[in-house]
Amino acid sequence: MREAVRALRAGGAIAYPTETVFGLGCAPLDLNAIERILALKRRPVEKGLILIGATLNQLLPFIDVNDLALLDRLTQTTERPTTWICPLRANVPRWLHGRHHTIAVRITTHPIAQQLCQQFGSAIVSTSANPAGLKPAHNTLEVKRYFGNQLDYILNGHCAPHAQPSQLIELMSGRVIRG
Repeated sequence: MREAVRALRAGGAIAYPTETVFGLGCAPLDLNAIERILALKRRPVEKGLILIGATLNQLLPFIDVNDLALLDRLTQTTERPTTWICPLRANVPRWLHGRHHTIAVRITTHPIAQQLCQQFGSAIVSTSANPAGLKPAHNTLEVKRYFGNQLDYILNGHCAPHAQPSQLIELMSGRVIRG
């Protein structure tokens, strides 16, 4: 865990297990690290990225939500991991939200991802560990097959077998984008 946190603090790109698949992550305000991840995935910046945090407090610098009931919804445990589409704060860099006027966030329930965010002290970028058009990695071997030694660290751990991607819900309207 120390090596993964050290890599994040040094501007690195890492892979780590989440509730559903392995994720690629970096510090959300580090443009160079973001550009590396986007290049590895062959993902255009216009699509935006997901941020995960261990707590709501780690996500608050990025979202513009003042309604206590809506904030409470973000913290509630759901059957399936839920990524919430939220209004974003005016100062959030475009490289995080892309062409959108919203940002995707999730309070992670995966113990390794939680510990990573806690020890890093901030939310981190979380995008599936795969180049565009290929299936997401579910273990470290698949991550290594996709990216070889192009990552600064791969954090070992397990994802739930046969897990579906997180559901995607607009926080303000409750509209399910991906169920």
